[in-house]
Amino acid sequence: MRLTVLGCAGSFPGPESPCSAYLVEAQGFRLLVDFGPGSLSTLQRYAGLHAPDAILLSHLHCDHILDAASYVVVRRYAPDGPYPPLPVYAPPGAPDRLATAYGQDDSSVEDVYQFYGLRPGTFPIGPFTVTVDRVNHPVETYGVRLEHEGRVLCYSSDTAPCDALLRLAQDADVFLCEASYLDGVDNPPDLHLTGREAGETATKAGVGRLLLTHLVVAWGSEAHTLASAAGAFTGPLEVVRAGATYDI
Repeated sequence: MRLTVLGCAGSFPGPESPCSAYLVEAQGFRLLVDFGPGSLSTLQRYAGLHAPDAILLSHLHCDHILDAASYVVVRRYAPDGPYPPLPVYAPPGAPDRLATAYGQDDSSVEDVYQFYGLRPGTFPIGPFTVTVDRVNHPVETYGVRLEHEGRVLCYSSDTAPCDALLRLAQDADVFLCEASYLDGVDNPPDLHLTGREAGETATKAGVGRLLLTHLVVAWGSEAHTLASAAGAFTGPLEVVRAGATYDI
């Protein structure tokens, strides 16, 4: 598998990155995991406008889905279009949420997307074996485990610590994990992870490599987050950047 980070900013686009969007490739198949604001730009820069063969939306918060609304124009109104419906795996409510974001009161986006509702379990998408489970976030949110030819990538999505995340990350080669909060701050419960909590989860799950994402740069400290994670996880780790690629 190959992971390309298209966007990694938490909650709103940062000065150097769009919001969450990750392209995972295997055997020529490209799965786009989340499609946050600004990532349609980096999709064109690092992969191509029509690169995705399927989309998985981990949850329906704006910072993880809004460019899927903009992408309607690309597939519906392209000079050589319209394109056939693109598979989208998402929590229930995604068709209405994206249609509303696009701005249609009398139509839908189901000519552009073929929706499949997420629920805990394991299923195939292209060459990937995908396992999703509900994680600890205020809306219905799914952590994601992708397996291909014995290699494993786990994506936390947005979550506070929970047992489901530990199960999804167990023995993963790469753990792409959010680290939105700073330690030592009075953080709201059941919302996000700190760098320390990301590192603790990685250690408990026995992952090979920890990639930190979803930092809210304007309100946080990358150095503090990285140091906190390193204090809890002794394996290789780094904060991801838009445009970074990782072979798994």
